[in-house]
Amino acid sequence: MELHGACHCGNLRFDLTWPAAAARIPARACTCTFCRKHGATWTSHVDARLRVHIEDPAHIARYAFGTNTADFHVCTRCGVVPLATSTIDARTYAVVNINTFENIDAALFDRSDSSVEGESLDARLSRRSARWIADVQFAD
Repeated sequence: MELHGACHCGNLRFDLTWPAAAARIPARACTCTFCRKHGATWTSHVDARLRVHIEDPAHIARYAFGTNTADFHVCTRCGVVPLATSTIDARTYAVVNINTFENIDAALFDRSDSSVEGESLDARLSRRSARWIADVQFAD
């Protein structure tokens, strides 16, 4: 399944190829203060493919907090956070914010809350490398 998403102004767009065998899309509302304040709900699948296109890189900020092991990509024009990335063993992994998807039937989402409170750094990186999107490319 081909999914498309973008920030509000379209400066950061992405194409997500979702595995055909995964008919449902997990939608995890992170309970950390950053995600709650931004209303972010994340999804990923280790077998998905993500292509990111940025119109004007000067208007994209990366924000990291806590363990500083994930970068939240924030459009400074419109303030939307379409994705987050984490580099683990020289490989980039990503999650995308389902609230930035375009033209998708919300009935496909399996919504749940997600808390990483108290998770060790090793456990966090292990979870990301096992569950986050592993095929991530930023287009020039």
